[in-house]
Formats: sequence, structure tokens, C-alpha cells
Amino acid sequence: MVFSSILFLFIYLPIVLAVYYIVPSRWRNVWLFAVNLVFYGWGEPVYILLMLFSICLNYVSGLLVGKYMGAGGGRHAGCERKKARAVLIVNTVANLAMLFFFKYFDLVADTLSLIPGIRVPKLGLSLPIGISFYTFQTMSYPIDVYRGDSYVQKNFIKFGTFVALFPQLIAGPIVRYKDIARQLDERHETLDKFADGVQRFVVGLGKKVLIANNVGMLWDVYAGKSPGELTFVGAWMAAIAFSLQIYFDFSGYSDMAIGLGKMLGFEFLENFNYPYISKSVTEFWRRWHISLSTWFRDYVYIPLGGSRKGLPRQLLNLLIVWSLTGLWHGASWTFLFWGLYYAFFLILEKVFLLKQLQKLPSFVGHIYTLLVAISGWVIFQQASVGQTLVFFRAMYGFGQAGFCGSEDLYYLAGFGLLLAAGIFASLPAGKALFGKLPEKLRAAAVPALILLVMCVSTAYLVDSTYNPFLYFRF
Repeated sequence: MVFSSILFLFIYLPIVLAVYYIVPSRWRNVWLFAVNLVFYGWGEPVYILLMLFSICLNYVSGLLVGKYMGAGGGRHAGCERKKARAVLIVNTVANLAMLFFFKYFDLVADTLSLIPGIRVPKLGLSLPIGISFYTFQTMSYPIDVYRGDSYVQKNFIKFGTFVALFPQLIAGPIVRYKDIARQLDERHETLDKFADGVQRFVVGLGKKVLIANNVGMLWDVYAGKSPGELTFVGAWMAAIAFSLQIYFDFSGYSDMAIGLGKMLGFEFLENFNYPYISKSVTEFWRRWHISLSTWFRDYVYIPLGGSRKGLPRQLLNLLIVWSLTGLWHGASWTFLFWGLYYAFFLILEKVFLLKQLQKLPSFVGHIYTLLVAISGWVIFQQASVGQTLVFFRAMYGFGQAGFCGSEDLYYLAGFGLLLAAGIFASLPAGKALFGKLPEKLRAAAVPALILLVMCVSTAYLVDSTYNPFLYFRF
């Protein structure tokens, strides 16, 4: 089930909200836990068992870690801490093994089978939706208990609700237990918060349905073209289209998740902050998928030593983190290549480039960052390094089909206005201009605009086929 579907908007969500507000507060987590599992298992019911296993594994691990960390003191304190560390290691290995088995086994099997004399059969398992997101969420809980950053949750239903919370279950943001622990125990649902949630949800719906889905059609036109068909203009137009598609698709999902959370009384952290206005790649990754970047920072980069052990070690840590970040996104060596691509620029900036950019006019850093980001999305979306190189040759002036063709002009005329609207909407200028309007005019315009976006989005969905979010595959 996806947020951008008639089934979710007009059947599932109204039922969930109606019952949620009818039942007493003490039963609301129970209701959410039940409907979370229905939401997750709608398309693949068998994977509810995997979800429940993950919940039980990390719930028990959290209890054990909390027990050993809080057990007495004196001469036995060190022994108890070792037990807690052992539980944490076993839990982490189990979580990663589960993720590896379902997501990466076939990739490793394919790779090993390239070696003469070795044949490893693939399992052909379908990837459980959102497994990368909820695995990271659940892993963070016992780690935080071990560190003393979070208290132990003894109520299984509350913990299960945190793991399987449907607003952010499938594609984030990655919500850590310590960020919403108190909200699971007690949260305040108000009319103003509900109205803010509806507004945020509809904004996200419009991003997904009206911009991402439509601009993505342009990328689809060019994605499979051969070297002899791809022109300079066509390649850049397609690359910009996908850059807009993935931004509005993913930030739209995050907006919808945050909005749904508000409707239920939860406050989730922001996941995007206008990344395309960045003036360096370092800044870009502080603004894009913030929950993933901070997760790798807190649970991988800093434990590896971060920047505390000298520049060479820091650069190695960056390389490790971005290799893992690339592979987290998908079971393909192109994702590893994408991660290493960003590692290269981040290391370059760390060593000397960032200081040089700060001395130059800001537009230089902005253009540089956009070139890196747009080219990076080409790597991200292509199925092979060979297809990526085809695009790069056309984008950077070495293509076989020349500068521009009649087909490019046709698509530019058809999609030009949408591309311009997408570029403008990806910048904070629109929000700033709207904020300068008189307060009374804004108060009247907001509900009208929200109703308009909802109606137009619904009209699109009535005629559309299944349109999952891009990050569902992770």
C-alpha cells in the first residue's frame, strides 16, 4: 500500500484516524500496532513475520542490554558491561545478517559466479519493502540503551509501534527510538497539530503526484537510449528531470510521513532542507536525507574515530562510510560506485577544496555542487557503469548524436514549463515570497491551495496505475 493511492487516501487512512480518535488514549498504541502490520503486509503478507522477528529480536536485546548495564556495581560492573556488549554484538550481527540475506545474497552469488569454477545459485527472493529503513531503526535502539542515550522500553506494543509505525515505515525518515520514546508513552493530539499535519501531507502528495510522477516521464524517455541517439541537450534535460523527480518523490514522501505523524500526535525530525541550494557537496549531504546522514555519522563515522584520530584516519572513515552508504541504497555495484563517487568529492573538500570554495563567489560553489549532484543521480539511476558512461559522454560533449535533435526540442516544449516549475519549487524562494503576503491573505489562500492540490492530485490518481515511491526499493 502506498500513500499516493485512492485506497490509502479514502479507505485506509480515514478508518485509521477515525478509530484512533474514538478509542481511549491507552488503546491507541495497540490500534496503531495492528494497523501498522496491515499496512506493511498489504502487498506481501509473508513479510509480516520478518517484521515481527525484527521487533522481537531488538526488543529482547534492548531488555538484556538494559539489564546488564543497570546491574549493580563494584567488582562485577565490568563483567556485566561485557555481557551487555556481547548482546549488542550478537544483535547487530543478526540484524545485518538478515539484511544481507534478503538484500545482498544474490549480488554476492552473481559476483562469485564470475570466478571460473565457482557457481553459487541465486535465491531470487523479493526484497522486503523498507527493510533497510526499519533495520537501521531497530538496530539503533539497543545501541542507544547501551550508550545510556535511551531508556529501556518494557512494553512490547509500544516498541512494536515504534518499529512498524506506518507513516515512516517504508521510506523514512529514519526515526530513532530516543527521538520519539516519550511520544510513545504520552503525546498530545490537538486540532492545530492535526491541521498542520493535513497541510504537510497534501504538500507531499502534490510533490509526488503532480511533479515527481510527471517529470519522471521525461527521464524514462531518455534512460534507455543508445550512444547514437543521446544528444547533449537530451542528456542534460533527462538528468535534470531525474534530479527533480527523486527530490520531489523522496521529499514528498518525507512530507507525507511527517504530516501523518502530526495527525497522530507524533513529531518526526525533518529529512530535507532545500539541498539544491547547497554551495558544496558537504553541505548538500547535510540537507539531503538528513536522517540517513546523521545515522551513519552517529553509528558508524564517530565510532570509527570520526575526525579525532588525525586526517588520514578521518579520510579512511569517510571512505568506509560512503561505501556503506552506497551499498545501503541497493544491491548493485553501481550503488557502491555512487558511494565512492561522493566519497571522492567529500574527501577532496575535506583536504583542500572546501577552503578554496569559500574564497570564491558563492555562485561558483553552487554550480559546482549542482554539477556533482546531477551527475551523481545519473550514476544512481543507471543499471550499469556502461550506461552511466553513455550518459556522461553525451553530457560532457563526447556523444555521438551531436548537440541537439528535433526530438529534444519536442520534449523541451512539452516539459519545459514543468521543469521550470520544479526548479522553482525546489528552492526556498517560493516559500519566502508567500511569507511576505499579508497575513489575512495567507490565511485564506492556504486552505484553498491545499484543497486545490488535493483535488488535482486525486484526479491524477484516479487515472494512474501503481506508482510507488523510488525509495521503496531500498
